[in-house]
Amino acid sequence: MAAGEILTTSPSKEKKPNAVKPDNASTKPEQKDEHDAAAAPSSTRAVRGASLLILLQVVSRAITFIANQLLLRFMTAQLLGVATQLEVYYLSVLFFARESLRVAIQRQGSSSSSTKDTTTTQAVVNLGYLSILLGIPLAALFGWLYLHSLSATTLTSAPYLVPSLYIYALAAVTELLSEPAFVVMQRRLQFTTRATAESVATFLRCTITLLTAMWSPDSRLGVLPFALGQLTYGLGLLTIYTTHGSLLARTEHFSLLPTRLSSPSSSHNFLLSYFYRPTLTLASSMMAQSLVKHLLTQGDTFLVSVLSSPTSQGVYALANNYGGLLARLLFQPVEESSRSYFSNVLSPPTSPQSLSTASTSLLSIFKLYALLSLVITTLGPPAAPLLLSLVAGPQWAASGAGACLAAYMWYIPLLALNGVAEAFVASVASEAQVHRQSAWMSAFSIGFAGAGFVFLRVLDMGAVGLVVANAINMACRIAWCAVFIWGWFKGRGVQVDVLGALPRPSAVLAAVVTAGVVRRVVGDGAEMGMGVKETLGMLVRVAGVAVPFVVVVLFSERHFLQSGYQSLVGKRQKAP
Repeated sequence: MAAGEILTTSPSKEKKPNAVKPDNASTKPEQKDEHDAAAAPSSTRAVRGASLLILLQVVSRAITFIANQLLLRFMTAQLLGVATQLEVYYLSVLFFARESLRVAIQRQGSSSSSTKDTTTTQAVVNLGYLSILLGIPLAALFGWLYLHSLSATTLTSAPYLVPSLYIYALAAVTELLSEPAFVVMQRRLQFTTRATAESVATFLRCTITLLTAMWSPDSRLGVLPFALGQLTYGLGLLTIYTTHGSLLARTEHFSLLPTRLSSPSSSHNFLLSYFYRPTLTLASSMMAQSLVKHLLTQGDTFLVSVLSSPTSQGVYALANNYGGLLARLLFQPVEESSRSYFSNVLSPPTSPQSLSTASTSLLSIFKLYALLSLVITTLGPPAAPLLLSLVAGPQWAASGAGACLAAYMWYIPLLALNGVAEAFVASVASEAQVHRQSAWMSAFSIGFAGAGFVFLRVLDMGAVGLVVANAINMACRIAWCAVFIWGWFKGRGVQVDVLGALPRPSAVLAAVVTAGVVRRVVGDGAEMGMGVKETLGMLVRVAGVAVPFVVVVLFSERHFLQSGYQSLVGKRQKAP
């Protein structure tokens, strides 16, 4: 079970340009019919496959979540922090070894199962072996760098850390061994195989990790359970992909082993007679982009591992995954829908009506988020340690994770606002504006590094300092998006009423009063090691205070909520 999955992909869609119709197309109508006949099954399989992968994500996270609740009873914050570091090492090896190659192979087009082009398929298999060749030295290099970055205290306080690192390296290489079969399945739209492989591998990882941790409940094995679970995951993927790939290879007469491809007449298309040059060229050009992408997505984690102790990392990982789970379930669907909605409404050429509709919709989303944020920041900080004590055990609440999760409740509204704001920017920004945004995001990441140093090293705030540093980074990103959105609408003659997105004063007043009452009700009970019965009783009292507060907010904002409901019902009635 991966440490980063404690309490916790969809392929990007690219619109390809329409092909130029040849002059003799009208004389061969059967070519169009054959193309449509081949495209229809592929499209249907893609849709079914996407649905299957979504279901896989739900089932996989449910299994992992249940197993994690049991696992947390046997783990300490320090060991969870070290396991998080090892997972970053593991993911970095996989990312740099296969990410650009996977994307390049997908960009070269896909073939359906009815198109038995043996040479093309064999070329894909051969390219899959490049991931293995890259992964082995990367695992050694990153492992050496990680070992030399560890302090003596961490090495002595985390049992079996070095053997666990070697096992993680072996797990990464094992998973890469399945890459030749995986890329073939991906091209042939074999989503069922992928769903089966990932489901079985996830279940095995959870089982092995949990059983190993339970076998040594006093944490004598350190992070070894995570390492053994990850190795089991890689073995599961390798077994299923290789089995299905071998059956497909026998049917379509290609080999899962690297095979020489080029002939004297086509040797210029292949490197060393094995690897298709156009795909390699595309992959190499995307390598730099992948590096920047990985640094932006994992840079915060790298910085955390440098500036904070393993204990603080473990506490932050727990709070981040619990709080992030709420953000993913509640706000991510709205973010994804907003990106599609604004792209459609504001597609060129824009009209005054579409601009007005977009600004009204954007402000409505912001106000709805503001109301939800009012409830979260009022009730979340006092209730979070109590809930954590129930689901993870009182030892985690006492370790500082409760205070970190309480602080994270203030960070969730920033995540929500940033998601929608960046979704709007992505919908309307030009290529130059996107590059400008990337430059600013990099600058904000440097600001995050400075804030992290102050809060972690100077003020010694621990995991709470990580939350505050991330909040500052997110606030800067929101400010940039707000300036962009305001300027974008102003340049088109539309005024955006930002104050209209704020909650009404009566709702804010109710939040202030409720927060004071809840603090008096809860006090420091969550940090005093209460039993389950006392914790449940205190949560019931918090709920008793929350009910009238929510009623007041709903009454204060009844006009806004009613208009939004009527608009939604009207759109559904107009839909065919």
